[in-house]
Amino acid sequence: MSNVFEFVAESRGQSGKGAAKKVRRQGKVPAIIYGGHREPQMLTLSHNDVLKHLDHEAVYSHVLDVSVNGKAEKAILKNIQRNPAKVQIMHMDFLRVSMSESLKVHVPLHFINEPTSIGGKKGGIATHSMVDVEVSCLPAALPEYLEIDLAKLDIGESLHLSDIVLPPGVEIVVLAQGPEHDLPIVSMMASKASKDDEATEEAPE
Repeated sequence: MSNVFEFVAESRGQSGKGAAKKVRRQGKVPAIIYGGHREPQMLTLSHNDVLKHLDHEAVYSHVLDVSVNGKAEKAILKNIQRNPAKVQIMHMDFLRVSMSESLKVHVPLHFINEPTSIGGKKGGIATHSMVDVEVSCLPAALPEYLEIDLAKLDIGESLHLSDIVLPPGVEIVVLAQGPEHDLPIVSMMASKASKDDEATEEAPE
């Protein structure tokens, strides 16, 4: 697989549950690509190739090349339906993008320096309230992930959406709705062990 960000697909004429089941019985994944001021198009992809692509976290927050019958289109992965009982991709939705128009995508959060943070050195444990966040930007500015540095986080403190350092041209969608939407993303909590240590230190001899 030369390019993890390229999905090779074939167009299919039929839609509906029956057609999708037939595609799955052939060991393939039914999909659709839509948007971009064009008609939706039904697709078929190799299930094995799809699984290999989805092993890479960046695929979920990256502008992809969807090659349909040899013609590449820019798109993002908008939705995936998985079989809850086994490793099987049931359906995929791709949304066409224009490099000159803003898009909204959920981007993963990467938390760093938890063990060496102020709270971490005291035995604190970081509790994550979010694992990703929806951003708005032009496709060329879309970050693979957003890094959250916990180095200065002490026990009892939290970091909020507004504390995320954003690349140029990238905005967090929910923050545009007002300060009441500035939700916590991670909090440093005292572990049971650190609480026991504090109680021991405070106990009279």
